[in-house]
Amino acid sequence: MDFVDYHKLLSRSQFTINHSHTTMHILIFIALLAAIIFGPQLWAKRILTKYSRSRDDFPGTGGELARHLLDRLKMPHIKVEMTDLGDHYDPIEKTVRLSQDNWSGKSLTAVVTAAHEVGHAMQDYMGYQPLHARTKLIAIAQMAEKIGAGLMIMIPVITVLVRLPAAGVLMFLGGMASLGTSVVVHFVTLPVEWDASFRRALPILEKGEYISAKDQRAARRILTACALTYVASSLTSLLNLWRWIAILRR
Repeated sequence: MDFVDYHKLLSRSQFTINHSHTTMHILIFIALLAAIIFGPQLWAKRILTKYSRSRDDFPGTGGELARHLLDRLKMPHIKVEMTDLGDHYDPIEKTVRLSQDNWSGKSLTAVVTAAHEVGHAMQDYMGYQPLHARTKLIAIAQMAEKIGAGLMIMIPVITVLVRLPAAGVLMFLGGMASLGTSVVVHFVTLPVEWDASFRRALPILEKGEYISAKDQRAARRILTACALTYVASSLTSLLNLWRWIAILRR
């Protein structure tokens, strides 16, 4: 083997090593990204499921506790309903909505989740500004997301019609900004969820002795899971944003 052949072999080996390192870095990045995006959602789901076992020592269901707390807090005008759209408080309709399991269940998850949603009703009743701001931002984000999706779809058509690449770039930026609004909303309003969990729901549960001392640690974990559902939503929105980017790059 002469010097030239040796040099070529060495270059190929170096390329293979560099390629392997690049592939490894990409795989690590994908794994970290998947953990960041799906980790909070999976953890929250695991916690809520873990404490969903029915308890004979609870006198009522999640729906009954929500109604009791609202009446006790002098908010009889707030309704409590069962829903298929996930646990939430609707500040427009003034309604606490619980999933079927939490509405009719006598589990720690049902009781604590009901208290969390009542925490949002308390925020609304007491004029908690971040909640009201979130309500407005969500409405804006929903509209912006529809506009953004429409802009993304129309980019190829408009670019061909006007024959100006700049038009496509402007529409792309507009679409990205619109779709990214929902991501921003979820991150900015996370403190609203935290407040509902730990400044509203937890003190009520502990001081009212609705849960025993042995359940308080688990209740904190459930309340954390309730708050992190918004983190999961924001990261899912971010994934949706990247999906549009991938489509446009094809």
